[in-house]
This record gives sequence, C-alpha cells and structure tokens, in this order.
Amino acid sequence: MIEINKITRIYFVGIGGIGMSALARYFKFKAVAVSGYDKTETVLTKQLVNEGIQVHYEDNIEFIDKDAQLIVYTPAVPKDHKELNYYKDNNYTVVKRSDVLGAITNSSFNICVAGTHGKTTTSTMVAHILQHSGYGCNAFLGGIAVNYNSNFWSSEKNVCVVEADEYDRSFLKLSPDVAIITAMDPDHLDIYDTAENVEQAFIDFSARVKDGGLLLSKFGLKRSGELKASQHFTYHFNNEEADVYAANIHMNNGSYQFDVITKNWQLHDVVLNMGGMHNIENMVAAIAVAHHLEIDDEKIKAAVSSFKGVKRRFEYIVKNETQVFIDDYAHHPDELKALLTGAKKLFPDKKCTIIFQPHLFSRTRDFADGFAETLSLADEIVLLPIYPARELPMEGVTSEMLLNKMSNDNKRVLNKTEILDWIKNNKTELLITAGAGDIDTLVEPIKKILTNNN
Repeated sequence: MIEINKITRIYFVGIGGIGMSALARYFKFKAVAVSGYDKTETVLTKQLVNEGIQVHYEDNIEFIDKDAQLIVYTPAVPKDHKELNYYKDNNYTVVKRSDVLGAITNSSFNICVAGTHGKTTTSTMVAHILQHSGYGCNAFLGGIAVNYNSNFWSSEKNVCVVEADEYDRSFLKLSPDVAIITAMDPDHLDIYDTAENVEQAFIDFSARVKDGGLLLSKFGLKRSGELKASQHFTYHFNNEEADVYAANIHMNNGSYQFDVITKNWQLHDVVLNMGGMHNIENMVAAIAVAHHLEIDDEKIKAAVSSFKGVKRRFEYIVKNETQVFIDDYAHHPDELKALLTGAKKLFPDKKCTIIFQPHLFSRTRDFADGFAETLSLADEIVLLPIYPARELPMEGVTSEMLLNKMSNDNKRVLNKTEILDWIKNNKTELLITAGAGDIDTLVEPIKKILTNNN
C-alpha cells in the first residue's frame, strides 16, 4: 500500500490526461511538489502550469524530477517511453493512476460512478449537488465541470466522488460505499476481447461495494441480476418499472422540467438546464444518491437548476434563434445515438449536421456498422480521419470505410483545414462536433466563423 500522506514529491508521466490531471491537482492542493510530462500542450496542461505545476512536452530524462518519491503513469503511455523506463530501471516506486486513486480513497466514504458511457456527466452531477448543497466532497472527475472549471475540488469532509474508469480494469481497485453503473456496453475490446468480459468486470466492480452500501444501476442492463450489493436499486429515464425514474417531462428552449418518482418519495418540478434526454436519466441517478445521503429536497433542486454541465458533454457553444452549435465527447455508437436523438428532439425544425472524429482504429473496426447506422441519423455527416491515440494504423480501417457503410448520401471526409473552409461556405442550423480525440481544437475556430457569419 502506498503511504500517500508521506509523499512530498511526485511525478506524472501523462499528466495532461483528464484523470491524471485531477490527481496532480489533488497533490498540489496537499502542498506536494508536482511535475510531469505530456506529449502535447493543451488547454488543460496550460491550466496546470498556471496553478504552479511544472509540465514539459519532450520525452527526455534531462527534464524529469529525479528526487520524486512516487511516479504515476497512465496505461496509455507507450512501452518505449524513455522517462517511464528510466524510472522503472532505477527502482523508483512506479504505479498506475488507479493504484493512487485506490490509496487516496482507502479510508474515505466513496461514491463511485462507473459505466461505458454516462459516468463523467453523472459523477459530475453527484459531486456538484454535494458541493452546492453544502454537504461537501472531494471530486475526482473525468471531465471539466463548467461550474468550477476543474475536474477536481476538495473539501474537509472525508467523502470522495470518483469517476470509476473501466479501462484497464482500473475501477476494480476502488471500494465504493455507493456505486452507480450507468451502462455495460461492449467497449475497450482491445483490453477485454469480448462483450462478456466487459460485463463480468462490471459485475466484479459491483461486488466491491462495501457491506451495507448502495448500488444504483440503470434499469434493463444485461446481466443485471448478477450484480452484487446488499442494497440494489435501479433507475431509468422514464420506465415506471425502475425503482427511480423521471415523469411529467417538459422541454423548454433547451432545458427540461420533470419529477423524480420512487415508491416512498417524490421530488417535483426539477429543472435541468442541460440538453439531451439521456442527461435527465443521469440526473435521476445523481438525485437518488443525494436523497440517499439525506440532503434536503429544496437544496437538491437548487443544485440541479444551477448545474451548468460538463465541458464537451452536450455543451452549448453557440445557441441563438438561427444557430445552435453543440460540442460533445461522444465516441461510441450508443453515445452518438443519445447525442443525435437528444439534439434533434430539442431542435426538431433545424437541419442537423454532425462533424465526427472516429477515435482509435480498433474501436472504429469493432463498431463500424453501429457508427454508420447511428451517424446516418444526422441530415449531413462530415468525418475527420481516425484519431489514432495509442494505436498504429490498421489495414482497411479508415474514415472512408465508415463513409461507405452509411445509408445517408449527404456525407464527406475532410481534414481540419477543409472543415473550416467548408463551414465558411455552407450554412448550418444545428451543428454538432463529436469525438474523443483532438476535434476539440476545432471548437473555437468554428465558433468564430459562426459568430462572424451571423
């Protein structure tokens, strides 16, 4: 077991990752000397530098902290990384991010949110309700909460809200008092091989809920009956067979009003100022946790109405009478389906154009038919080339391959420069950018073009 409280110097290999940066911020808050490496400078790494954390972008052992007591790395770092191998070869204590998160939460009350999609938004919703209501929590999130412009915040209360990541089976090192499982769809098949192995990992995660703890899982999950916890309730967007669900849903200019219903308790006239019907479902789960923690009803409602969302999760970049521009992290067919159907329901009279950047060759190959079917829901589709992340190209796996499978004929593959030119010369009404790669670098340039066009 890592003795977290005795660390005075720590080094992160891959510090710009969303989960890694939350840990870096945690140690900085604890007055530990924090530094690290990342491949490229981003908005997030610039923020870390501004907060007093040293970051460099060249894999060079001349730049590392040779006095660091603990080296943390992400599994996404390549095996031939010079800095990481130097630390390993010279007998430093080198651990994965998940080991550190497990050590930090070893002695706290933990609310852990897992799921192949929905976990970032749901965990941020839970953490925001706890923070806004005055209950308090330490938050380790996989996205930037717009209310706080951060993926980490601290509290004197010994309660942690943690996004529980299934990648590399990281979440099996956590010990939840309360757990949420939002989805168990096949993903990360480069790690798990089969859908059954993914599902089994979530079953194993549910078994880690402490005795007397609470498990909330989405109603209708495959193998739901195998999930383990002494208290197990289900939630759903609107299915009355679930233990917790939403009812009397009304839409109003990109916001929702609804009731939350359980067998013994109801919360009326909840207002959520965030798009996407799937986000009502995510908020139902977050509200159920807050009620379980005995947070006052009116405080819950006030927190929900003040929630501004998560960056790149159905995030409104431009929203006016003539133009709506939404940016989202969606990178799985089910996420894209929720994004597109939600946007089209909110803005049924607007032509829907999606710009999508496929993420990973393996994911594109594994879910090609699903991507093609889902993307065809848009009126117009623009694909970027595949973002490789940690992978090498695979023969025959390209964005053109995806394009050829789509039933919608209004489609094209463009690079980033071509996309900006295309937007200058084409009128869009409801524009969506989506993907988990570096498509977010297009958001500001597109926003400028749309603002100038109007």
